[in-house]
Amino acid sequence: MSKDERNLSEVFRELQQMQYSGYNNSNTKKTKPPKVKKTHNTQSYTYKSADLKLSHIITGCALLIIGMAVVLPKNTSFKTSYAKEESKEAITEYELNRHRLNMQNIISTNSEMERVKEQIVEERDVEFETNYNNNPSLPKGEEVLIQEGALGKEKVTAIQTYENGTFVEEIILNKEKIQDFVPKIIDLGTSEFLANLNIHIGDMIYLTELSNLKKEATEDSEDVAEIKQYLDVKLLELPNEDWCKVSFDGGVEGYIQTSKVTSASKSPNIVEKNRIQRILLKVNINMELNKASGLTLNDYKRIFTDIPNDKNKIFQNNYAVFYNMEKKYNINGIFLASIAIHESAWGTSQIAQDKNNLFGYGSYDSSPYESSLDFENIAEGIETVAKSLVKYYLNPTGTKIYDGENAEGWYYNGPTLQGVNTRYASDENWHNKVYSYMELLYNRL
Repeated sequence: MSKDERNLSEVFRELQQMQYSGYNNSNTKKTKPPKVKKTHNTQSYTYKSADLKLSHIITGCALLIIGMAVVLPKNTSFKTSYAKEESKEAITEYELNRHRLNMQNIISTNSEMERVKEQIVEERDVEFETNYNNNPSLPKGEEVLIQEGALGKEKVTAIQTYENGTFVEEIILNKEKIQDFVPKIIDLGTSEFLANLNIHIGDMIYLTELSNLKKEATEDSEDVAEIKQYLDVKLLELPNEDWCKVSFDGGVEGYIQTSKVTSASKSPNIVEKNRIQRILLKVNINMELNKASGLTLNDYKRIFTDIPNDKNKIFQNNYAVFYNMEKKYNINGIFLASIAIHESAWGTSQIAQDKNNLFGYGSYDSSPYESSLDFENIAEGIETVAKSLVKYYLNPTGTKIYDGENAEGWYYNGPTLQGVNTRYASDENWHNKVYSYMELLYNRL
């Protein structure tokens, strides 16, 4: 039987004989080599040798591994373990080993590994920090960039390790600062009041009730001014969540409780109410009448619809005419309508019904009906009076008015009710009576 033809059992017995022989040589000075015995076609050998050396063990293990690789089929592994038995019977059972070791590849791979270490000195960036500052003048959760961050610089000395050209690790030996980084600074808002109203310092806010501006942010502080409901004020400061500093019309400044204000974002309808309130704020007996009222066509419709005293619906049916006169001739349309109401007793006078003349225009005290002018319709009478007031009563001589004309100002005594009263009506209290109707109409907004 050749070496290559030996089975795994025979190789294993050879190793056992070598171990046995080595043991005898180390413990017995003189021992005769044993005879070869044959039992059931299985030979056992005892070799006389010198003391068992490490090289013998290594050689034996190598032979064992090679034998297993040769004898065992590919992808086999042991099904059952074997143990030394007194009879020292051969191993008879095995199974496929699916993970056979390739010693040649392992040795080749490790012998080809290239590990390189090198020392480097280089400049590197230093990341900047980000600092957050709480800001009670910003809405809660909002961030505002105060300062941009900038990278710093440092000189780094290090040992770097590479295996087969791939970076493995770095050991820092020294760091030397070259330039400090500049921190990034962010203000972080903390105000729940501003966040709730979705506003910022400098925005307009609106009063939800009639309020007094205070000199200081306390309830018992001195009053500075009274501000009507729905009017807007500019937010200047927020000393705390209960009080805010505001300015009214760019002049008066003071403090008001945050519970008494709102915003357009929080209360969208407040903007329209503010517009109306701003218009009403300008209504007074000395207001200038040679300017438009600022009311919209819908405002005129709302004012003149369903007025109890307008029994014949004359003013309701002609609200658009008064609006158009305001736009066309730059005259306050509410003032124009108030004269018509006063002179025609809400359109019920004989002159108004017979001659479409709501103003008694052209009449004299001695013969009011006979001397008053006759118009084809209500609208013609309204426009005639509007042009006359603009040309002769409301503007000084030379003022540019409608159709490229200039005002003649024959009866001009100021663009107010009292100024018009001077030459327009013989009743000295006429302006007060007309103004009462103006207030009535404006208040219908």
